[in-house]
Amino acid sequence: MSTPQEEAALWWATAVSHIEPGSIELRDRPVQDLIGSASLVDVIWLLLRGTMPSVRESALLEAALVAGVDHGPQAPSIAAARMAATCGVGLNNAIATGVNMLGDSHGGAGQQCVEMLDDICGLHRNGQGWEDAALDVMTRWQSRSRYLPGFGHRFHPVDPRRDPLLGLVHQAVADGVVGGDHLRAGLAVEEALRRRRAGARPVPMNIDGATAVIYAELGFSAPLARGLFVLSRSVGILAHAWEESQQGLRNKGPVPRNVLPARLPRATDA
Repeated sequence: MSTPQEEAALWWATAVSHIEPGSIELRDRPVQDLIGSASLVDVIWLLLRGTMPSVRESALLEAALVAGVDHGPQAPSIAAARMAATCGVGLNNAIATGVNMLGDSHGGAGQQCVEMLDDICGLHRNGQGWEDAALDVMTRWQSRSRYLPGFGHRFHPVDPRRDPLLGLVHQAVADGVVGGDHLRAGLAVEEALRRRRAGARPVPMNIDGATAVIYAELGFSAPLARGLFVLSRSVGILAHAWEESQQGLRNKGPVPRNVLPARLPRATDA
């Protein structure tokens, strides 16, 4: 039978880090060995996976993290953080406000896209061609919602982050850094959408789709795709919250003060 001290130690047992007086280890690696030799991206990988990435894996993960840092106040997470920064709270509160906006509709598409690509890859492993697998999974997803996570953008006709990210993945596949199945799945969805919408506005892969391909190719699970996006977007949230806090405006609302929200008709009893 364990002692109360042993029971308390087991309560917070972890493989992520080990701290003793004068010692800090991250995944069994002394922190002093990491400082100055490992990048922040390397350490993110280390803490999540327990191993260090290769140089190419680290570079691919970094590209995805860089691509998602900011999307301006068009993004609710950024706008909310800027408003919070004018309300007398600290930077940590403003950042938390923005991060807490990253839900299923704003910030969750990367996770959902990984799940969708996993489904396509699963069908392909069971013998279906990429085109048929993509169409089957798309039909299933669109029976619940007309939106396909990771494809199309309300603001950009073509997301400017798509091509450089997918270019890096293509090169990583060619060099044997990653396998390429999730890339093939994503491109199959994109091609199916292109054929379906011939002559209409295209629905290419967006930032959530391109980064989902990278996270999945690197072996991160779908929930971690959202977690990594949150880490990435936190950089932009911090920068916007800091900028807003320096401008001296108090209690900034969602529209300028001289703009009054339109009045809806009075609700009638059902």
